[in-house]
Amino acid sequence: MAKKQQAEKELKAKEAELGTDTLEVKETEIIESEADSLSIEEIKSTTMVTPSGDFDWDADDKGFGNYTDAERSKLEAMYSGTFNSINTGEIISGVVVSINNKDVVLNIGFKSDGLVSISEFRDTPELKVGDTVEVFVESQEDANGQLILSRKRAKTQKSWETINLALENDTIINGYVKSRTKGGLIVDIMGVEAFLPGSQIDIKPIRDYDIYVGKTMEFKVVKINHEFKNVVVSHKILIEDDLESQKAEIVSKLEKGQVLEGTVKNITDFGVFIDLGGVDGLLHITDISWGRIEHPREVLALDQKINVVVLDFDDDKKRIALGLKQLTSHPWEALDTKLEIGSKVKGRIVTVADYGAFLEIVPGVEGLIHVSEMSWSQNLRNPQEFLKVGDEVEAQVLTLDRNERKMSLGVKQLTPDPWKDLAKRYPAGSKQSAVVKNMTNFGVFVELEDGIDGLIHISDLSWSKKVNHPNEFTKVGETLEVVVLELDEENRKLSLGHKQLEENPWETFETVFNLDSIHQGTVLKVTDKGAVIALPYGVEGFCPSKHMAKEDGTVVKADEMADFKIIEFNKDSKRIVVSHARIWEEVKAEERKEENTQKKKDAKASQTAVKKVKDSVEKSTLGDLGVLAQLKASMEGAETKTAAKAKKAKEEAPKAEDAE
Repeated sequence: MAKKQQAEKELKAKEAELGTDTLEVKETEIIESEADSLSIEEIKSTTMVTPSGDFDWDADDKGFGNYTDAERSKLEAMYSGTFNSINTGEIISGVVVSINNKDVVLNIGFKSDGLVSISEFRDTPELKVGDTVEVFVESQEDANGQLILSRKRAKTQKSWETINLALENDTIINGYVKSRTKGGLIVDIMGVEAFLPGSQIDIKPIRDYDIYVGKTMEFKVVKINHEFKNVVVSHKILIEDDLESQKAEIVSKLEKGQVLEGTVKNITDFGVFIDLGGVDGLLHITDISWGRIEHPREVLALDQKINVVVLDFDDDKKRIALGLKQLTSHPWEALDTKLEIGSKVKGRIVTVADYGAFLEIVPGVEGLIHVSEMSWSQNLRNPQEFLKVGDEVEAQVLTLDRNERKMSLGVKQLTPDPWKDLAKRYPAGSKQSAVVKNMTNFGVFVELEDGIDGLIHISDLSWSKKVNHPNEFTKVGETLEVVVLELDEENRKLSLGHKQLEENPWETFETVFNLDSIHQGTVLKVTDKGAVIALPYGVEGFCPSKHMAKEDGTVVKADEMADFKIIEFNKDSKRIVVSHARIWEEVKAEERKEENTQKKKDAKASQTAVKKVKDSVEKSTLGDLGVLAQLKASMEGAETKTAAKAKKAKEEAPKAEDAE
């Protein structure tokens, strides 16, 4: 084929030189069909051409069209130098040659131009011929011999390289927040989607993620999963880096008394954390306001910007104490100079404690109303019974110390002192009516009138009943008739009695309940030590446990009626001790005593009779001796029985004494 082409070229050149066309069609067909197998000499001999005079038929032999190896290599190198060397999977730059509805044609310096789908240039609507773009070589030649390129894959691969370099070198990259997703945001970084967790958006908690959608922000790559092509980025790290630099600058310049601007970062029950620009300080609740507040939210709100003063900090400057109220003068300094002891003031109760209540006159100026200064009544023990937080109260200044910023107040001083001239209204020995207000183990507190309280000692409640606790005798709210026993105006003490309303019955009881007298009584209560017995005339006696035994071996029980003997009576201590067992034990002891006496008499009579018989018999016969022997045996038997009974009686006597 090569020879054919070479022959055709030589013939055309010859025809042009001669200017004639003497070749015949038949000869031409023969040349075309046989050109592959004929040599130049054969063609020359078979063509009917009139050769030109200056045609050199030996030109081929002289080396026409032949190159040396060196020349050929040089020409091939020159030819190859006009093209770029590309490899599949490589990213190269190309110039836009043309643009149509489907493709963009790019010249990448290869032997053929490449095609890129027009859809891959949607983000560059201003693309024009002559622009340079980077593309990815997908295939040097497809089935149609076309060079296939991809701008999308080039962008993606370039982006991954940039992202990996950003992670390795800890550099900052820009990204576009596309949308919100569960737990965070989706960020587009040069065509690669990355995840921004909600916790990595900002140093403070973010409530609304949507405000970041559509924004271009700076990020740092914190994690890459090459297997799943996942990228995690953070914006918080950049803020923290800035804050660290700011923090170092702030801490280096921090001084006590310095006024700084800060933002309320967090609010707690005990105070507020203030962000000073990378450094947090604590504003304690007591340093927020000169006035008393229950919670910091009453004064401050989240994200509020305020000025604060540095009160103190530790050596490492990690704990910073801040103050807000210190930026203003203390209210005590502006307190009315006319205010003095005895002045009347009005205010609001801000705190109630066990010992009293605090009255706020103006914000930051408070006075203490002690519980003893709330009412003339001595019975007031709990301030909450008299005052509550929020009450508007008028009081009188009792003490005032401007240097120490302390003030004590009184409420009762605004009303007349009821103890004044009390002796005239309640003389000793007078009978009065009082209301029970409180009870203790030792007595009852009663109120005669507002502010006048008195004590009825437990021993002055009843002449006859033994009261263990006042609640056995009365209850709160009841009205009792009392007698004024003693009045101490100086110490404000009033002693009252209830039993003194009647004469002392124990003078009479001494003649009724004399020793060894027997009275019918009812068992009121049984305890471990004995029982309380209700005796006639409303008197109560006590029966010890060993004296509760009955004749049948049982003991008296509660609510049971029985006879009791008085075994002890003490008028001074108002004590009566009784016994039920003593009654039947003494009866039995008396019976045993009489029986023993009779037995002794019988024994003595027998002994006298025997003696008389012995003395009267001078002689004895055998028959007489038999009679005497029988008589002696009978008498000895009687003596033996008498001795046995006497011994038994003697043994039972100590038991009876123990029972007593």
